[in-house]
Amino acid sequence: MALLPNNSSNQVTEFLMICLPGMQDVQHWLSVPLTPLLVLALGANIVLLLTIHQEASLHEPMYYLLAILSLLDIILCLTVIPKVLLLFWFNMKPISFTGCFLQMFIMNTFLPMESSTLVAMAYDRYVAVCQPLHYPSIITEQFVIKAAIFIIFRNLLVTLPTPILAARLDYCAGNIIENCLCANISVVRLSCEDNHLNKLYQFVSVWCLLGPDLVLTFFSYCFILKAVLKLRSVAAATKALSTCGSHFILILFFYTLLVVLVIANVARKQIPLDVPILLNVLHHLIPPAINPIVYGVRTQEIKHGILKLLKINK
Repeated sequence: MALLPNNSSNQVTEFLMICLPGMQDVQHWLSVPLTPLLVLALGANIVLLLTIHQEASLHEPMYYLLAILSLLDIILCLTVIPKVLLLFWFNMKPISFTGCFLQMFIMNTFLPMESSTLVAMAYDRYVAVCQPLHYPSIITEQFVIKAAIFIIFRNLLVTLPTPILAARLDYCAGNIIENCLCANISVVRLSCEDNHLNKLYQFVSVWCLLGPDLVLTFFSYCFILKAVLKLRSVAAATKALSTCGSHFILILFFYTLLVVLVIANVARKQIPLDVPILLNVLHHLIPPAINPIVYGVRTQEIKHGILKLLKINK
């Protein structure tokens, strides 16, 4: 993907990032909670991936989907958080033209991929609870492969135009990004060209991806709850809810943060600029840190696999 600037004598070659405009004096203190969260997110997801890879009992579609989610979390963390910490620690504001739009591309593409993976996991839980006899024939390794291919191409084709449209603009109105990351809206406002098409496309593409994902996930759990309420056995109902509990917590964290971030951006005039910026950073860090912990604590098979992995390393 060639994201090259237009030929212009005034075209910028790099951007300067002013991470939190209203908190410049204290922003370095934010690295205190962010650094251990990054270590936790990367460490926990790597351990989870190693556990799924080495433990034969976890070589099942449900855990393969969880591995895909962990891989996406690692990529998003490494794309955003290290640059934020460099800003906080060493005030390293410059980011290259190509690097900025590469970051924009990864954020715009991999975040919806994570949402799509949650939908596939919701469908997995729906089949497990509502059609348990057909589960082995429906949720197979081939299902995971097809789901992964669909997730990649669906999100790639829809989100790719956003950074391309942004990179083709003429940036001669300034090069200071008032954000911790190369968010599309923060970058394109620096262009001296009309950027309404870029903003409109991102708005439509994001809601065309995340909107259906949220609806499908919601209906999956409605059907699951309906099926659980029909169970006469309390033990069976408890077991069914337990199998879905971990995934529901992940969805709750992911979409709650996303909704709060959207509300903060919509109400920008009533909310300080630093709030949505900080929420955006946390959305790339808190779910990746929480996801493997929730599954590790609530899923016995994963917990045993992690303990076994740690004993092997000892």
